[in-house]
Amino acid sequence: MIVRSLFARISLPAVAALSVLAVPAAVHAAQEDKQPRNAEGEAELAKLLEGRTMGEPRKCLGDSERRNMQVIDDTAFVFRDGDTLYVNRPDNASFLDEFDVPVFRVFGSELCRLDQVEMRSRGSGIGGPVLILQDFIPYTREKESSQ
Repeated sequence: MIVRSLFARISLPAVAALSVLAVPAAVHAAQEDKQPRNAEGEAELAKLLEGRTMGEPRKCLGDSERRNMQVIDDTAFVFRDGDTLYVNRPDNASFLDEFDVPVFRVFGSELCRLDQVEMRSRGSGIGGPVLILQDFIPYTREKESSQ
């Protein structure tokens, strides 16, 4: 009864005024999301990629190309295949945490763009956020020319 009378007293112009005040806060939050959230993760990735050249993006990785994987907090998955590193920056990378266990939901024989990864708590096994993979960007070491 009290709740109903409270809402009855709020006028439509008052609600409109409150929503106008909320818009700048939402715009500011959206602008912050465009900036890298984890400078440490970006620095760690940059160090891994030093001396490497970026190749053409790939949609999928075969089984042998994804055996050795590293999670860089809030940044990317890195798969190592010999001298090649494949970097995948999934949607919602801010949920990446090296202490969580990634559970890949593969639809076929290869790990591909748009496949899902559920991040599970290492301690409890409780499921967490689901991330969507993007293209795999290969980085290879430049071959030293023999003289």
